[in-house]
Amino acid sequence: MKKINLPKLSMPKIKFKRPTLGQTIYWVIGLSLAISLFIFARGFFVCFNLANIPGTPLANCANAGGVSGPIITDPQGTPLAGNPTPAGPAAPVDLPPPSWDGGSRVNVLFIGIDSRDWEVERCPRSDTMIVFTIDPITKTAGMLSIPRDMWVNIPGSDYGRINQAYNLGCAYNLPGGGPALAMQTASQFLGVPINYYAQVDFDTFIQMIDTIGGIDVLVKEKLILDPIGEGMDHVAITPGVRHLTGWKALAYARTRHTANGDVDRAQRQQQVVFAILNKVFTPDYFPTFVKQAPDLYNQMSAGIHTNISFEDGLKLAVLLSQIPRSAIKTGIIDQNMTIPFNTTLGGQPAAVLKPIAERVRVVRDEIFGTGGGAANGPLAVSGQVETANLLILAKQENPRIRILNGTFTGDLGQRAAAYFQGQFGLNVTELGNTSGLERTTFVIYSPKLYSLKFFMALFGANSHSQIKFSPDPASTVDIEIRLGTDAIGLIP
Repeated sequence: MKKINLPKLSMPKIKFKRPTLGQTIYWVIGLSLAISLFIFARGFFVCFNLANIPGTPLANCANAGGVSGPIITDPQGTPLAGNPTPAGPAAPVDLPPPSWDGGSRVNVLFIGIDSRDWEVERCPRSDTMIVFTIDPITKTAGMLSIPRDMWVNIPGSDYGRINQAYNLGCAYNLPGGGPALAMQTASQFLGVPINYYAQVDFDTFIQMIDTIGGIDVLVKEKLILDPIGEGMDHVAITPGVRHLTGWKALAYARTRHTANGDVDRAQRQQQVVFAILNKVFTPDYFPTFVKQAPDLYNQMSAGIHTNISFEDGLKLAVLLSQIPRSAIKTGIIDQNMTIPFNTTLGGQPAAVLKPIAERVRVVRDEIFGTGGGAANGPLAVSGQVETANLLILAKQENPRIRILNGTFTGDLGQRAAAYFQGQFGLNVTELGNTSGLERTTFVIYSPKLYSLKFFMALFGANSHSQIKFSPDPASTVDIEIRLGTDAIGLIP
């Protein structure tokens, strides 16, 4: 066969023009919007329905409560890659302790966990959540109990019972594990920062009560205690002052089979807390307790997890010993602050409690100070006492504030408004959006300079390029805050 030589074909060289920065941004945004629109459309048409409770996502489409396949994100709100599956932890992850200057208010989340749940569920739900607050300046303290059936938004997930937060943080190995997500959830729900956590399992609690020689509580009604442990029988306890050993104290604190269920249970838990304080802080026992503290801490460290350093823990104990009982406020989010309703979690019917925000806010302010208290913000962690003084001066200026969200975190503006109003008592009058910003900037329309200095301290702004003075007597606001991505981690 004769070989035929075909002429070589040459393709014309195509020159690609280097896209401009504007074109690049345009296509990135366009692609992102297309993907987002596809995801939204698919979810909308699959799950189109009417929810009978405003603001509550449908359980069968939104994975309410995060029981099956929640959307898990990192602390900045970015979804984690892939479809993570729970990988039960070996133990709770201790968060590094933040610094404490000894003068700022401290808020601590107490988490009670049944140690036996680790064996059954690997990543259990929290059994008890109480937020403690201590103000060293005014020598006051308080504690607020949160029902475990409270229906809240769990950051990075979805709506669910608040006791599910610990489970999700643990099961998906999020930074800080269960304690970190529980702290973040409680902080977002209450609108107060939570600086520390202390987690105690039930076995360690029993050991602690026995070590201090038991506690005395005033029992108000006949109860049937259900002790934890094999071979332990139900025990009746009658009204009156009763001395409780470790297992009895735990059974007393966990009993919920009374008229008001979890509300009565929360009251008994607070009773037990005060009984422990009364025992430990008696003049005869407290010096001994301080001496025993290192050994006790080492003995019980397997069942106690906290991000409070040992030194700061002792400082807080000494401070608490100086606060009289009359200066410790207590609160419980009870049936007057919630609406019971039924939903579906994991395909099963579930009874939960929907909070009545304005009523929860009242009890929150009673415990943590009016408007959340001047020393409750991030300044309580960083120790910037001067910032608390600036807040006082800023509130005297009563600035009108506009918040513009310059990030892709859609609800950051609303969260910032709730934070500034609920936490600091500042007046946010307008909300809106702006183009993408990396750094938070401030526009000043009227001379509210103390307010400006407060926000600069709050956001850690130290550059004059972040401030724009634009005097305008006709402006409807005094200060405009344009939120950048640097604000995402600062707003609960």
